[in-house]
Amino acid sequence: MRKGAEAIAALRAGRALTVGSLTVAAVETASDAFLRLLDPGGRAPVLLSGARAAALGLANQRDSASSREPVLIERASWLDSATVRSLVDAARDFDRFGPGPLQTATLDDPKAAQAALALARRSGLMPALWVLEGEASFHLSIEEARDAARPAHVTIAARAVLPVEALDVPAQIVAMRAEEDGSEHVALLVGAPGGRAPLTRLHSECLTGDVFGSLKCDCGPQLQAALRLMAADGGGILLYLRQEGRGIGLANKIRAYALQDRGLDTVEANQRLGFADDERDYALAAAMLRALGVDRVRLLTNNPAKLAGLEAHGITAERVAHRLPANPHNAHYLAIKQAKSGHLD
Repeated sequence: MRKGAEAIAALRAGRALTVGSLTVAAVETASDAFLRLLDPGGRAPVLLSGARAAALGLANQRDSASSREPVLIERASWLDSATVRSLVDAARDFDRFGPGPLQTATLDDPKAAQAALALARRSGLMPALWVLEGEASFHLSIEEARDAARPAHVTIAARAVLPVEALDVPAQIVAMRAEEDGSEHVALLVGAPGGRAPLTRLHSECLTGDVFGSLKCDCGPQLQAALRLMAADGGGILLYLRQEGRGIGLANKIRAYALQDRGLDTVEANQRLGFADDERDYALAAAMLRALGVDRVRLLTNNPAKLAGLEAHGITAERVAHRLPANPHNAHYLAIKQAKSGHLD
């Protein structure tokens, strides 16, 4: 297992690791017993993203003036671990009065802080970390942490024939594993493109839409429509990428849903949680295509970031529009994708 995979496993399990000069543990998963052992005085400060600090009203303090830079929160007597966990969870913002007074502090190693927060995001956790004294037994350099947060190399782990109900042409499923963090992704090879650039869809995992048929998004219908278009075209490639919730993870996506229930749009909800409006990166998709021997595609998408992401990593991509009718539940969501995320008609 690569160091990135070990680091992600450590954060998810509530253990500590050192990134550069910072020793951190995830606020979301580190237990009180663990904190009593490593921080008996309850003095460990809390590392947050700049966006989350701004949402907490800290932008007027010198050390949190930029929403793009990490922010360190000093501990106070009233700021126990339970209060911190409540504080960093944006989905609970509307259930309480504003916290305070909070005091920020100067970060000695902002690059390590950025890398550690990126690793937390990659782990599917809230970008909020305890900053602990000393050095953990597991250590990553800043560069190793950045690599784990943005996997870009894959190996083919297994492949097999897969009969698919929606297809009247043969299909193969190919499982691939990211070398940096051990995450597993899938390519579905539909039919045979016949020497042309294959019709291709980069589909980010969506449990709510793909499996449960959620009406809040258009993911499930897009997936099924892409398969039908590939079959009609004689063949194609569907990459199923483990990037739930635009890369923020399943639990955080549900937190974003809760914020949307309070009136925020998709972009605002992700940012309030401490994420970018879209955390996805397409270096991994490009690596998957190269592993299949493909360097040119006709891409089913309305998202220019997917085209740019593939092109930036050496895959020539021609856009094929892929838009489905809205329903009353997702019309606003689709409008926001156009207005704020630059999606095309």
